[in-house]
Amino acid sequence: MERATFGGGCFWCVEAALKELEGVESVTSGYAGGHTDEPTYREVCSGQTGHAEVVQVEYDPGQIAYEDLLEVFFTIHDPTTKDREGPDVGSQYRSAIYAHDDDQLETAQAFADALEKEGLYDGIVTEIEPLETFYEAEESHQDYFEKNPTDAYCRMHAAPKVEKVRAKFASKPSVDD
Repeated sequence: MERATFGGGCFWCVEAALKELEGVESVTSGYAGGHTDEPTYREVCSGQTGHAEVVQVEYDPGQIAYEDLLEVFFTIHDPTTKDREGPDVGSQYRSAIYAHDDDQLETAQAFADALEKEGLYDGIVTEIEPLETFYEAEESHQDYFEKNPTDAYCRMHAAPKVEKVRAKFASKPSVDD
């Protein structure tokens, strides 16, 4: 198993979408990129900790490649809007990739550069940097969409991302195909 860490707005939405992928074993909501040890949700929401809401994905590279995760990540959020995703505004909602090693760092940067060069996005603001520390979010934030499918926020923001992943990536072949 390998890990990848992404921030693309509210972690409830990113978590729900990435859990749809074959080869993804688990997705954990949490915080990264800040300067406060053991931050709480309330502290992160204040914008004072420097952390982003992120998800840490544990995946089987024999079933899904890191590049595939990057493709889905860039598809389910707007990587051109600084510190905002949908109705959520603040540095805690920034677009970020926290690499677990030099290979991920180089791959993520090359992937973002290729998207820009292809003209798929203009002005990607996604931060790409090494992961220093990942802090797991409180239990009430884990599997939030799964536990609260009728929540208005989930219906308006998480559900469309899940549907997009199901429609666009459901038939994606595994890396062995």
